[in-house]
Amino acid sequence: MKNNLDISLIIPAYNERAVISGTVTSAVDYFRRRRSTFEIIVAADGDDGTRETVAALGRENPAIRVLGEPARRGKGRGIREAMAQASGRIVGFIDADNKVSIEEFDNMEPWFGRGFDLVIGSRAMDESRIERRQPLYRRVGSQGFRLVMNAVVGLPGITDSQCGFKFFTRQAGRELFRLQQIDGYMFDVEILALAQRLGYRVKQVPIGWRDDGDSRLQLLRGNFQNMVDLFRIRALVAGLGADIASAKRSRGMTV
Repeated sequence: MKNNLDISLIIPAYNERAVISGTVTSAVDYFRRRRSTFEIIVAADGDDGTRETVAALGRENPAIRVLGEPARRGKGRGIREAMAQASGRIVGFIDADNKVSIEEFDNMEPWFGRGFDLVIGSRAMDESRIERRQPLYRRVGSQGFRLVMNAVVGLPGITDSQCGFKFFTRQAGRELFRLQQIDGYMFDVEILALAQRLGYRVKQVPIGWRDDGDSRLQLLRGNFQNMVDLFRIRALVAGLGADIASAKRSRGMTV
């Protein structure tokens, strides 16, 4: 794939055969309307036929390709592997279930022209548009997660670390995911913590979002692994002194 693409879009998926075709098709239609050059990389683990569905789309459109294995290896790992292959000037990822419309990218892209390295969607800003809210117990759980996450890792100024709608300059995306190690859901926290340590400029943008009732993601309720990963992130980021210094020097920053 050429290195002068406008955008590389990564879609992580685990057993998403029922929705993946619609999400990929919506993205293709959107980029074509914008006359953007693009590639779509689906990082699909699982055994329900998601990879085969995307592979069939790829035979019709070579801008679409698929990675992944039958075993569930983690969202963070899937995006990390796809990011290493991405060629776009802007690289980013969205969720396979289309909770955030790809049309929201219209509000994200201009911020790259203003010098930002990461532009991330937020569901927690005053201007955010929540079309269908989560059940109360999940909203309470999310609030609790933010409190714990900030106590353990600390992401000052970040209103929504877990929104699956994030975009990067190619340089920032490759650098961050080269350092990133968490395979599971907490990779978002790790990426943002690394970005702050590296001095990248992060812009939060309010987005429209709708809940689809998917209960597979449990942030605190019964999920000990997420807590373990938060402490891993704190240790990993604290122990990256040499990598952080090298990355800053490569960008002409004072260490």
